[in-house]
Amino acid sequence: MENIIVIRYGEIYLKGKNRAFFERILIKNIRYKLKDFGCKLHAGRSRYIVSDYPTKQENEVVAALQTVFGIHSLSVAVCVPNDLETLIKHVCLSAPDSGTFRISVHRGDKRYPLTSVALAAKLGAAVLSAKPDLRVDLHTPEHTVWVDVRENGTAYIYGKVINGLGGMPVGCAGKGLLLLSGGIDSPVAGYMMAKRGLCFDAIHFHSYPYTSEQAKEKVIQLASIMQNTCGKIHLYCVPVTQIQEAIHKYCTDSYMITILRRFMMRIAAIVAQKQQCGCLINGESLGQVASQTLESITVTNDMVSSMPIFRPLIGMDKQEIIDIALKMGTYETSVLPYEDCCTVFLPESPVTRPTIAKAEEEEAKIPDYNRLLSDAVNKIEILKISQSETC
Repeated sequence: MENIIVIRYGEIYLKGKNRAFFERILIKNIRYKLKDFGCKLHAGRSRYIVSDYPTKQENEVVAALQTVFGIHSLSVAVCVPNDLETLIKHVCLSAPDSGTFRISVHRGDKRYPLTSVALAAKLGAAVLSAKPDLRVDLHTPEHTVWVDVRENGTAYIYGKVINGLGGMPVGCAGKGLLLLSGGIDSPVAGYMMAKRGLCFDAIHFHSYPYTSEQAKEKVIQLASIMQNTCGKIHLYCVPVTQIQEAIHKYCTDSYMITILRRFMMRIAAIVAQKQQCGCLINGESLGQVASQTLESITVTNDMVSSMPIFRPLIGMDKQEIIDIALKMGTYETSVLPYEDCCTVFLPESPVTRPTIAKAEEEEAKIPDYNRLLSDAVNKIEILKISQSETC
């Protein structure tokens, strides 16, 4: 008998001839998560097996695997020979002493002499004989004992299926650039794209000294927490103080946020192209604030023609977003009361239905528009984010 952890993937099953590509990336990501535990990873047919891990670290290994996109579920199991006598012995050990139960058999080895139904019946009868206080319930049992008969003469026996994150392995869908503010939404947007296999760097706009160093540290902490599930992130910090001062000086108040966001999109697109990112990502949700109306999104989109802008939260309400932020572990950091650049020079009544023509008219009022743009790009600070201690 050997204690193991069985890993199952989900959507990768659908990839046909390309499945090996996705599996290689998933295996790489799993190995990275397990590198500090000294355990082994065996890639079998539709199952990955973790073995030789320290028993006292079993919960930590499981927790690490639960942060890997692409894993559908996992189970702590025992690996035993698949002869009937051995299976009966270990299934009886795994079964509870009372209540209702069922035996669920998966026969990966179709050459096994008993069908799944027949094997389940024999094992169930043996359990009932050994533990007469148990009752069979095939529909809503209190306990289930799973038996997975494999092709190599072994079987895995376990009593619990632990959900993974699902999705696709990070790194299989290219690279993007996330516009990361200090709020709740943008980290969730990054998480949702990572779930579809996209790796990304992040860009943050700050207005020091109008915004504090604490506000910047908050964003660094968010990026650090996100790395636990989303992979390695480089953070590009862009100073936009002079841009905001110029917008405040020359532009109509109601259009200040619109013009600032157009600057941000243009800078983000420049950085994305330099870093070979194929898309931009932001946390906009339709109608949530004035800058996220259909018209506002159209006007900001106008600044980027070279790549798509993904908005994975566009149809979500705020509570749905908060629920994911809580799951990610970013919520408590996101709600810390430090300002971001969009709160600087905030107009009383921002325009909700801007037009491209009017936005271009306002931008034409800024005499040194191109210099401000190039200065901001040239002053970008690139930070390598360390892993969060909370991960």
